Amino acid sequence: MMERLAQLVERRPKRILTFAAVLFVLAAALGAGVADRLDPFGADDPDTESAIADERLEQAGFRETGVVVLVRNVDVSSPDGRERIETLARRLERRPDVASVTSFLSTGSRDFVARDGDATYLAVALEPTDDRGRLETAERIAGSVAGERDVSVGGPALAQAQVNEQVERDLRMAELLAFPLLFLLSLLFFRGLVAALLPLLVGGLSIAGTFLMLRLASEMTSVSIFAMNVAIGLGLGLAIDYSLFVVSRYREEIARTGPGPRAMRRTLATAGRTVLFSSLTVAGALASLLVFPQRFLYSMGIAGFFVALISAAIALTVLPAVLTLLGTRVNALAPRFLARRSEREARKMQQGLWYRLTRIVIRFPGRTAAAAAALLVALSLPVLGIRFTAVDAQVLPASASARQVDGALEADFPPYRDTPLTLAIGGGAGDATRIADAARELPTAAAVRPPRELEGRTYAVDVVSAAPPLSGASKDLARDLRALEGDVLVTGTTAHYLDLQGSLGDHLPLALAIVAALTVAVLFAMTGSLILPLKQVVMNGLGLGAVFGILVLVFQDGRLEGLLGYSSQGGLEATQLLLLFATVFGLSTDYGVFLLARIKEARDGGYSDSEAIAVGLERTGRIVTAAALLFAVAFGAFVTSDVVVLKVLGLGTAIAVLIDATIIRALLVPSLMQLLGRW
Repeated sequence: MMERLAQLVERRPKRILTFAAVLFVLAAALGAGVADRLDPFGADDPDTESAIADERLEQAGFRETGVVVLVRNVDVSSPDGRERIETLARRLERRPDVASVTSFLSTGSRDFVARDGDATYLAVALEPTDDRGRLETAERIAGSVAGERDVSVGGPALAQAQVNEQVERDLRMAELLAFPLLFLLSLLFFRGLVAALLPLLVGGLSIAGTFLMLRLASEMTSVSIFAMNVAIGLGLGLAIDYSLFVVSRYREEIARTGPGPRAMRRTLATAGRTVLFSSLTVAGALASLLVFPQRFLYSMGIAGFFVALISAAIALTVLPAVLTLLGTRVNALAPRFLARRSEREARKMQQGLWYRLTRIVIRFPGRTAAAAAALLVALSLPVLGIRFTAVDAQVLPASASARQVDGALEADFPPYRDTPLTLAIGGGAGDATRIADAARELPTAAAVRPPRELEGRTYAVDVVSAAPPLSGASKDLARDLRALEGDVLVTGTTAHYLDLQGSLGDHLPLALAIVAALTVAVLFAMTGSLILPLKQVVMNGLGLGAVFGILVLVFQDGRLEGLLGYSSQGGLEATQLLLLFATVFGLSTDYGVFLLARIKEARDGGYSDSEAIAVGLERTGRIVTAAALLFAVAFGAFVTSDVVVLKVLGLGTAIAVLIDATIIRALLVPSLMQLLGRW
């Protein structure tokens, strides 16, 4: 396959580049507005009880609060205050996209009045529409009251809209920060201006192609806007990795034989084959997320699958075509000292820092492996205390109105009234009354509102917990409500969270099996060994444990809040960790594939086992370290985001690739391979 590809590149490089340019223009034109077509986060499984309850309630005419309008410095007991609230409520009720407005004036409930009596809020229920329509409605309502004195707008629908907008802004900022830094680092690592431009070319084409795939996918299913994060971060990262693999090998070959067909054939037969296997492992790891029914996760699977394969396709066609036309000019516009260093690195094999380090490691393999493993296990220990949370308004920056309103409701109003557990009850008024009375007897129920009659003999009952949402007491309350006799379904924030945990647990074994099976299959196909793939799985697990432990210390325990500019939610979002698992597992295997390929090549070339390990590390050490650093910059730029979940993704991925390229690749891999010996 690689031989035929090399022949095609040699004969038709200009046609390949022309075809790629046309595809890029089309992809850029069709995929440019993809952000406007993508949907919010999406963590619900449609087959769970809470999702079914939501559907039953909506079909019966129940309208959940989507927008909260907070009014400060108002006394609802005074005539002026009442008039102001009535005027605002009538304005909102006249809107065709508003189903109802509930307030202190319509209910007489003090739940709508702040404890000190100087603020109140209106709960605005929206007419049913799709997720994107809810967000647009929330933004229109917020715009209609913008500028009014002492009025702020929040609520779950507006929070989702503001998260979408913030993500889009943060991605643009991440690009602005990452591209110049990536270029400067590429200039250093690629040893020349011309070579440094190549990964940006591959990355730009990969991102444009993936955006087009996301646009097409959005026509067939609901895709989360967070898929753009993977498209950009992974697109840049893999473009850098694959460009380093191919360009460095091409330089080695032209240093030996000069530019021409032989150099390109050798490059694609070695580095090209590695890129192919690497892309299959990354695509397979991310594609495992497709087994989850949550929009966020399967969207990440779609984006990751396409960006890995598109990046590889470009690195195996467009990049070789460019190199064929450049020849030795791939080293052009390089400072003299970088050019000399590049030529030395292209020729040396049994000398250099990585060779000497590996010889030391394999001299003491047992001690080295034990020390490296102990360090990774120690970093993993905080995972034992991990707690999980959900994505809500608190992931937004403090300047966002939805977060401000959410904070005010929590701090100034009777607690947890805006996050009740809602019961969808069938069977008639008698059953609704009986179930509501039974709910009042539960020890963690702070309040139970009277049943509201809906269509089709369906009733809705709100049960307010005495504890915060997602707390142990609120989870127990949700379980107790689900255990009540009768035709009753439970929904609400805590119920959705419990269902999310259950759904992830149900689908996780299949996802893990897919990742492990693909990793073993791909590495076996590449190396012919069963032991090496199993070793890779173990090392990936150690690396992931260390990354999760660090994230617990930073984001759950609230360390580095000032430096990273966030407020801890007291836990980590579970779906985000699954995305990190798939991404990091794929990338770790990516570097493993590159290293094992060079070790196997050295072994097939006649070196002894231990010498092949040292030569393989010397050939890949600088490249893998450079690739990891560049990848860390590409994803680490997300740390500048004002959305906490993006910070977690950026920092987690950056730490993962750096750990993998240092502790695992430099210490654990060579020591374990030496211990395994002929195995």
